[in-house]
Amino acid sequence: MSSSAAARSVRAVRAVRVVRDLLLFSALAYTAWVLEVVLSTGLDPVQTYVSELAAEDQPLGGLFRATDLVAGLAVLAGAGTALRCLERRPWSVAGWAALALFGLATAVDSRLPLSCTPTADPECAARETAGLVPATHTAHAISSSLAMVGAIGAVVLLTVAARRYGWWRPLARYGPWLVVAELLATTWSLAAIAAFEAGRGTWTLGAGQRSQILLIAVWLAVLAVSVGRSPGHSPGRADPRLEKETETPERVESVENVETAEKVEEKKVEGR
Repeated sequence: MSSSAAARSVRAVRAVRVVRDLLLFSALAYTAWVLEVVLSTGLDPVQTYVSELAAEDQPLGGLFRATDLVAGLAVLAGAGTALRCLERRPWSVAGWAALALFGLATAVDSRLPLSCTPTADPECAARETAGLVPATHTAHAISSSLAMVGAIGAVVLLTVAARRYGWWRPLARYGPWLVVAELLATTWSLAAIAAFEAGRGTWTLGAGQRSQILLIAVWLAVLAVSVGRSPGHSPGRADPRLEKETETPERVESVENVETAEKVEEKKVEGR
């Protein structure tokens, strides 16, 4: 392996680590709403929208808007890095693009908070029905819908990629179960939202939506761990389905060259 090829391999490995770390961080930030267990929000987690925690009239609204913004930007950066640096196949490109949409829409969503809490405040619900709330309510509904479309698309597409291409073993193993659970939670949430908008109660809307969001965060964490364990899925490496072949002297030498290049790069950084 030439020195330039070894350098490219080092950059690819570093890109994998960046994607892994960004996805893990986004999964953590996206579950910031669990703080309502220990913080007094005044909202019933079983009945209220998660986004109502970030409403403008809520005392901790600024905190939850900030964590949503951070989560969205981290997902967007991770998906963008994956699209630029990791191996490109049709299912994976579509999946990373969907994940980028999820990140972007989540970040935008955090900048379009509700002005009040319709599931907890009857007056707010009445104003919303009458169209007397700020336009951000409608904009928030659109950005939230786009975020969920992107998230579900990514969950399905990248799970299919993991199984179809023999990548990311943890995701290939647990992804299908998470896909089914996510679709069930989404169906629950949509049914509860429809019931609420029809004036038939909330149908434990909050529990359904929180389950939906928690499953996305768990899936992000599984994806992050899977990508981190599979640095070979990047330019310059063999098809992972061929990795089962017996190690050749050339393959061993290539690996050693990559490791040597990494050490040289680390020494340069230390020397600075």
